[in-house]
Amino acid sequence: MNVIGISGLHNSVFFKKKVFPNLSARQYRIAQGFDSAAALVTRDGIKAAAAEERFTREKATGSFPINAIKYCLQVSNLAPDSIDYIAHGFCYEPFRSFYEHSALTKQQFAEVYSREAQVRCLQEHLDSFDWAKKLVQVPHHLAHAASTFYLSGFKESLILVTDGMGEQHSTTIAVGKENQIEIIKQFPALHSLGILYGVFTLYLGFCFGLDEYKVMGLAPYGNPRRYFSQVMQLINLRNDGTYTIPVLFQNQTEEEKETYSGTLQVLTDIFGPPREPDVEITQNYMDIAAALQSVLQACLIHVLRHFKKETGQNNLCMAGGVALNCTANGVIKRSRMFKNMFIQPAAGDDGTALGAALYIQSLHQRNLCSKKMAQPLWGPSYETEEIRHILEYQQECESTFFPSFDDLAREIVKRIAEGQIVAWFQGRMEFGPRALGNRSILADPREPGMRDRINKLVKKREGFRPFAPAVTVEAASQFFEIDKGDESIYAYMLFVTQVRSAYREQLPAITHVDGSARVQAVSKEDNPQFWTLLNEFGRVSGIPVLLNTSFNVRGQPIVCTPKEAVETFLFAKLDVLVMGNYVVVRKDYQQGEKVEEMNAFVSGDEGI
Repeated sequence: MNVIGISGLHNSVFFKKKVFPNLSARQYRIAQGFDSAAALVTRDGIKAAAAEERFTREKATGSFPINAIKYCLQVSNLAPDSIDYIAHGFCYEPFRSFYEHSALTKQQFAEVYSREAQVRCLQEHLDSFDWAKKLVQVPHHLAHAASTFYLSGFKESLILVTDGMGEQHSTTIAVGKENQIEIIKQFPALHSLGILYGVFTLYLGFCFGLDEYKVMGLAPYGNPRRYFSQVMQLINLRNDGTYTIPVLFQNQTEEEKETYSGTLQVLTDIFGPPREPDVEITQNYMDIAAALQSVLQACLIHVLRHFKKETGQNNLCMAGGVALNCTANGVIKRSRMFKNMFIQPAAGDDGTALGAALYIQSLHQRNLCSKKMAQPLWGPSYETEEIRHILEYQQECESTFFPSFDDLAREIVKRIAEGQIVAWFQGRMEFGPRALGNRSILADPREPGMRDRINKLVKKREGFRPFAPAVTVEAASQFFEIDKGDESIYAYMLFVTQVRSAYREQLPAITHVDGSARVQAVSKEDNPQFWTLLNEFGRVSGIPVLLNTSFNVRGQPIVCTPKEAVETFLFAKLDVLVMGNYVVVRKDYQQGEKVEEMNAFVSGDEGI
C-alpha cells in the first residue's frame, strides 16, 4: 500500500487577507495551516518526506504541497495512480455546524477547511485524476499522535499532543498500544497553551507561530521569579489535570479574534507596553520571557503528572508545536516522571503529513507496530555529477574534488580548527526544522567569539540566540549531563541539558548563558559521514563536538539544492562549502579574512 500524507491549508492566509485586508504581516501569521509538507509511506516504511518551503523558498508556507508531492513520487518512481490514498492531517467535516453561525465563518469553512476545498486543490495541482476517491482526512491531533507513537519503538505509551490548535482542540492526551491509538482527553482550542505562548511571542515583538523558539532562547537571560505569579494567574490549573486560560476570551469582534488584540491589551495592562519589532530587548522583556517559559513548564508537568497516574504509562511520546520547546522537554526528562521519552523531530504541523500517512497505513496494515526511527533523512539528495555540473558554472568559486572522504574530513577539520566557518551539504535533506548534519553550518565550539560572529555576520539574526552542539554519541555523556544509555533521545536536537561544568569554558560557542545546550548526539550508524567528521575533530582537538546550525540565513528555509547551497554560501560569505566530496571556496577569499572580520567585530566596527 502506498500512502501520501499532506499537511497545510492552502487558502488559509489568502482568505484572511481577503476578509481583513489592513492587517500587518505579523497578524497574518495568526492562522491555521502553515508548514505544508508531503510524506510517502509504503509497506516498506517511510520513503520520502519534505516540507513545501524547501521547494518554494517561502518559509513555513501553507501552500498546497505540490512540489513536495512530486518529489515523493519522483524519488520512489511511482505514478500518481499508484497511490492508494492521499491522507490530509486535518479533518474539519465533523465540525461543519460550528461554522454555520455567521456568513463569514460559513465562507471560511467552504474556502479553507472543507473537504471540497482540499479536493479542489488536488484537482487543480495534480493531473486530471479523481482524487476525491483517494482523499482521506485524519483529525489533526490524531495525525500528530501517529507521527510520534508509530516511530517511537514503544509497545505502549502515553501520548501528549500540544499545539496552537487542531480543528477544535489545543491539547490531546492519548494512549498508544501496539498499533492502536486511543484518545482519552482533549482540551478545547479556546484554552491553548500554544496560543498563549504565541500571543506573548507577539507581545515581545516577534512573529506568532514562527518565532516562539526565539522566546525560548531569550528566557535564560531573564529572572523567571519577577513575573511568574502574574503569568501564572492567567491560567487556572484544575484537579483533573486540565487547565483553563480565561485571558484568551478577551477578544470580542471577528477582527479581535483574528489578531488577539484584546488579549494583547490585557498583557499591556499587566506588563506595560509591548516591544516593537527590531527594538532593543530590555531586561524587562527578558524577565517576561523567563516567566512565560517557567509557566509553560509548570503547566506541562501538571498535565503529565495527572495522566501518568491515571494511565500508569511509563513511556511518553510528544508531538505538536509545543513539543519543539526543547527547554520544556529537558525539564520533563529531568523530572524522571517517565522511564523513556520520544519526540518525532518534525513535531510541528509538517509532521502531520507523516502522521496522517502512518495512521492510514495502520488502519489497513494491522500488523504495523511502532518501530524506532533513525535519522529523518527523507529529503532530496544529489549525485556527484549533479553537484559538479552546478559548480562548473560558478564564476565566483573554485572547487577541489577529494576522492577519499577521510581525506576530505581531515581537510575540513583543519579548516574548522583554524576558525573557518563551514557550510556542509551531504546526502538526503533532513525532514523537520533541525539541520542534523546534512544541511548544516559548522564551526569550532571552542572559539569564544564564534557564536556572535555567526549570529551577526552569517545568520544575520539576534545576538542572544544560542547554537547547538553536535557530539559523537560515544562522548555525549562526558561533555553533557546525559545519562549513559540515554544518548539516543538526544539524536534530534529536541532536548536541552546542561554542559558539564568542567567543559563550559572550553565550549563557549555552544554553551548558553545558563550553562545549557540543545544537544545532538550523532551515531556512526545513523550518519556515518557526520560522525566521521566529529570523530576527526575530536582526534585533532580532544573534543569531538562541533557547533551545528542550519544552512540558511535569516528569513530563508534551509537550503535544499546544490544551487541554493552555492548561492547561500556566497551571500553569507562563509569560508568554505562542502558538497559531497567537493570543497568549494570563493575566488576572492583571503586566508586572513576571518581574522580581520573577527578583530573588527570585537572592536565594535559596524561597517563589516
